[in-house]
Amino acid sequence: MRNLGYVLLLCTTLAWGDNMITVPAGTFRMGCSSGDKLCDTDEKPAVTVKVPAFSIDAREVTVAQYRDCVNTGKCAVPKDHTRNQYCNYAAPSRDNHPVNCVDWVDAEKYCATQGKRLPWEAEWEKAARAGTTSPYYTGKSINCTQAIANDGKTTGSVKGEKDGCGEDRTWPVASRAPNTLGIYDMYGNAGEWVANGYAKDALAHYAKGELDYPKHSDGKVIRGASWDEKVKNLRASYRNVKPPISGDTIYGSVGFRCANDAE
Repeated sequence: MRNLGYVLLLCTTLAWGDNMITVPAGTFRMGCSSGDKLCDTDEKPAVTVKVPAFSIDAREVTVAQYRDCVNTGKCAVPKDHTRNQYCNYAAPSRDNHPVNCVDWVDAEKYCATQGKRLPWEAEWEKAARAGTTSPYYTGKSINCTQAIANDGKTTGSVKGEKDGCGEDRTWPVASRAPNTLGIYDMYGNAGEWVANGYAKDALAHYAKGELDYPKHSDGKVIRGASWDEKVKNLRASYRNVKPPISGDTIYGSVGFRCANDAE
C-alpha cells in the first residue's frame, strides 16, 4: 500500500518552478525488499532509516543544462560523442538526454554551481521508492513501458539490440511516466551518482543516522541502474560502485541529478 503522505504530497506540494521535488522528513524501509530473491549481501538486511526533509531534481541533469555550466567556465567538458558513441555530450539531437560520461567529481561540481549537492544514498532510495516497499516502485516487475533499460524483449531501431529499449542509448529525460512523487527516470535511462562513498555495511550506519557514511572510500555509489542494464538491476535496493574518476574508462551509463536540504 502506498504511503498516504506521499499521495498527499503529490497533490499539494509539487513545485516545478525550480524543477525540484520536496520529500518530507520521515522514516522508510531501505534495502532488500520483502520477497526479493535477487538481493546482494550489501542490500540486506533491510533497515529503517530516518531521513530529514530534502529536495531532489525531478529530472536527470541534461546535456543542455550541463553545457550551460561548461560555457560559464565553471564545469569541465566531459568525454563527448566524438570520443565514444554512447556519450551524449556534443551528440546531435541529444540536448535533452541525460548528460553522461561524467566523473563523480564533475557531477559534484555541477551541483555546487547550482547551489545544490549530490543526494545522499538514503535520500535517493527514499525518493525512488516513493512510499512503496516492493522491488520496483511499479511493483514486482518493470518493463520498457515504464523505464529505459533492457527488459529482455523490447526491440527498436537498432537491429538485434535490446539495450535502451532497443535503441542502444539513453532516451530524452522524462520519456516515461514519473513515480508518485513526480520524479522521472529514477529507474533506468542513466544510472546516477550519489554523494556517498561505497561501503558494504553502509545500511547499518544509515540506520544509526550516519547518512554521510563512509567518510572515505575508493569508490562512489551509483543508483538506479541504466539503459544498458537488465531490469534486475533496476530494483530499488540495487547498489553499484565505480571509481570517482574514470580515467581511460567510459562511463556511458552514468549521469546524475542534484538535491538539497529542504528550506
